[in-house]
Amino acid sequence: MTDLEEMRRAALPLTGPEDLGPLVERVGEATFVLIGEASHGTHEFYAWRAELTRRLIAEKGFGFVAVEGDWPDCRRVHHAVTTGADPFDALYAFERWPTFMWANEEVVDFCRWLRRWNAGRPPGERCGFHGLDVYSLWDSLHAVRRYAAAHLPDQMETVMEALHCFESYGHDAERYGLETRLVPDSCEDEVVSLLTAVAGTAPGGEGGLGVRQNAEVVAGAERYYRAMVRGGPDSWNIRDVHMADTLDRLAEFHGARGVVWAHNTHVGDARATDMAAAGLTNLGQLARERHREDVVLVGFGTHRGTVMAGERWGAPHQSMPVPPARPASLEALLHEALGGHDALFLVPPAGLRAEWYDEPMAHRAIGVVYRPQRERWGNYVPTIVGRRYDAFLWVDETTAVRPLHGEPAGDAEPETFPTAM
Repeated sequence: MTDLEEMRRAALPLTGPEDLGPLVERVGEATFVLIGEASHGTHEFYAWRAELTRRLIAEKGFGFVAVEGDWPDCRRVHHAVTTGADPFDALYAFERWPTFMWANEEVVDFCRWLRRWNAGRPPGERCGFHGLDVYSLWDSLHAVRRYAAAHLPDQMETVMEALHCFESYGHDAERYGLETRLVPDSCEDEVVSLLTAVAGTAPGGEGGLGVRQNAEVVAGAERYYRAMVRGGPDSWNIRDVHMADTLDRLAEFHGARGVVWAHNTHVGDARATDMAAAGLTNLGQLARERHREDVVLVGFGTHRGTVMAGERWGAPHQSMPVPPARPASLEALLHEALGGHDALFLVPPAGLRAEWYDEPMAHRAIGVVYRPQRERWGNYVPTIVGRRYDAFLWVDETTAVRPLHGEPAGDAEPETFPTAM
């Protein structure tokens, strides 16, 4: 049985920004800090993640932030924070469901701070803001076409062949996946040609980075949507490998250390959960495998409160209750041990830590689709917390994020954001 007294002894206070000092010290000279969240719609997770990121940028010299968002949308935010424009408009313009993930007041507050931070620095030393995800097939394909028309005219034929191939499926990525499963024909060859042409001819600098990454997104999305309709782990793995590859490209381009914002299911090492048995990898596992001790993984958890989510994919978002955690879960035990207080945990090395760090426990994961009444059957991932994370922030009672606007009508394309796990 888990020793609640050991949990109490391991807990560090978490009451204000100064309490993050031990975690900043733990980061040391690490190249990447991946900061999670137990839901995509919780104010406190965003606020603490932003505060930690501010300290990493200001005190440790981290040079870019990479988030679980689309490259084209985040590119507009990057442009705002590095050129002095107000990032509000760029964030307000997010239109793909679930917009509340990034179009919220919490992200606006951080990006306005980042704009102020960058204002006093030369262009080459400004901290960027980028998207890691793979979903923006059409936006990225049209961005490649626009760039090629202006700067790579010799590659326009190759670009248009890929565009016309996808257009034959009616601008519907799910239809593309379904039809290519039934008929052994796809746009794979056209996409490979597009990626090869762009990678081989795009110049350096910000413009070259943008068009090369949009081409990588088109290639990743083409593989993702074909895999999605087959089921199994392939689509998830394609997505997370794409995010890991993008993170590495950003680090090479910026020549800097990077902070990642994504859900716990992407950030926490998959090998410490039941994901591994299902054949799933994730960004946290891949980062550790590629970069070893140069990676710090930070998770979050909560016992109860409210969260922003939708009842189904594409539904209007709403503030929903988060009921008290399931008995015997990590969250229930932390609530009992700490008496409702928030806390920071730094995971000690193996062999030097209390047994509870290495005990399998259910660990809550809330996605953008959420039904509180079904918590008895879902929303928990079996986890060995000391192996999944290097640090863990516990916020006993949490509140929903503050969206900038409602969801657009008609966006109901299913994708693999964490739902009821």
